[in-house]
Amino acid sequence: MNYRAVALPIGRLLILIAVFMLIPASADLVAHNPDWIVFSVSALVLGCIGALTTAAFAGHAPGLRRRETFLFVNAAWATFCVAGALPLYSSGLGISFTDAFFEAASGLTTTGSTILTGLDHLPPGILLWRSLLQWIGGIGIIVVGIWLLPGLRVGGSHLFALESSENTTKPYGRIEPFLIRLLTLYGGLTLICTLLYLICGMSVFQAINHAMTTVSTGGYSTSDNSFGQFEGTSVYWVAIVFMLCSSIPFLFLIRSLEGKHPDDRQQILLFGAIITIASFAIFLSQRWLQHDTPFHLFTISVFDVVSVITTTGYAAGDYLEWGTLVVAIFFLLTFLGGCSGSTSGGFKMFRVALLLSIIRALLRRMMYPNRILQPHYDSKPVNPSVIEGVLVFAVLYAGTFAAFGLAYTCFGLDLLTAFSGSITALANVGPGVGSIIGPSGTFESLPDGVKWLLAIQMILGRLEIIAGLVILTPDFWTGN
Repeated sequence: MNYRAVALPIGRLLILIAVFMLIPASADLVAHNPDWIVFSVSALVLGCIGALTTAAFAGHAPGLRRRETFLFVNAAWATFCVAGALPLYSSGLGISFTDAFFEAASGLTTTGSTILTGLDHLPPGILLWRSLLQWIGGIGIIVVGIWLLPGLRVGGSHLFALESSENTTKPYGRIEPFLIRLLTLYGGLTLICTLLYLICGMSVFQAINHAMTTVSTGGYSTSDNSFGQFEGTSVYWVAIVFMLCSSIPFLFLIRSLEGKHPDDRQQILLFGAIITIASFAIFLSQRWLQHDTPFHLFTISVFDVVSVITTTGYAAGDYLEWGTLVVAIFFLLTFLGGCSGSTSGGFKMFRVALLLSIIRALLRRMMYPNRILQPHYDSKPVNPSVIEGVLVFAVLYAGTFAAFGLAYTCFGLDLLTAFSGSITALANVGPGVGSIIGPSGTFESLPDGVKWLLAIQMILGRLEIIAGLVILTPDFWTGN
């Protein structure tokens, strides 16, 4: 194992996060909040550690091989979570390191679960730091590192395939041109979303924070009421549009903007169909039960559905009070997630579409045993290795959800809280189901052991399980 090739980029990433910490430090300095010292000292400490690590391992080093790549991906997430927790732990919040690590991991993985209350009265630096963590995590720490730190000298698509579920076939010959387009699109969406939020009546601070957590499909807000703090419907539709934009493949958006004819329509159509059906089902079930205008109720129904299925996790109120049918719909949506190749988490629509195609081919094969029938995606036959990968992932996804859910019950949690907490962490959604971790609750009251397991599960979900589990196998450490 070439640990030098792993440690060098980690050091550079620490310098990067130290630079980002200067932003909330500046916000607190302007607001005359003493936490600016915490962010400044944290940035100095992390910057020094990063600089020393970079200097110690600088020089000619071979590029990351596949094994070092897996280790680097996991180490980068763990390092950034610890680094992100440092100012939260040292600030005036007075929280434990367990809570600080949970909040940082939830932010970086764009899960959006929180242990904090009284957000309306927190210092601007803390709120801005939470939003920045989600904005960084949304695009992927590893992807940002590859673009900003070309000294990694690796096939960028190799790392990007581990970090997200994008099918990287080097559409631009090399990964660097694609990453430039990707970051340009990501920044552009954030800027446009900010401007539209301002037009809808948000303050500058609210608009910047919510734009970062909308485009990253993260869901952190500046208020305990989340989007329930805003009046009117225009702000909800802005959020809906940008949550959807960030939940479809970014490569699809890039190629569309370039006037090309992108593929990958099947998962997008399935994504839209599920949102439409779920939104109308909830709207019709509540049409004569809620004392609300039809358009506003429809807006809230669409907003909540899009927020959950895109794994953003915003809330416009406590939808768990709308009856068991609505609760069941949202619990199901929690499993699905957005499209592959987006900032969204979850099982991903690509895999759902492929599983449906596999089931259809299997049923038809039972009717016509002598015919050669195989699954198709976008009207193209699917490679058997892809089918194998999707089936293995489905088994691991279900197994991880069940195993962590059972583990949480060992800490005394009820079944609803345990298993909804498991899926919300694995799918990187945010709020769970039930009175404790539902849209109107927080994760603060959970035992510390549960919080650590949830944080690990969030990272596993962000790494799509396999890249996280592979380092636990004996062959990873003993093989050549």
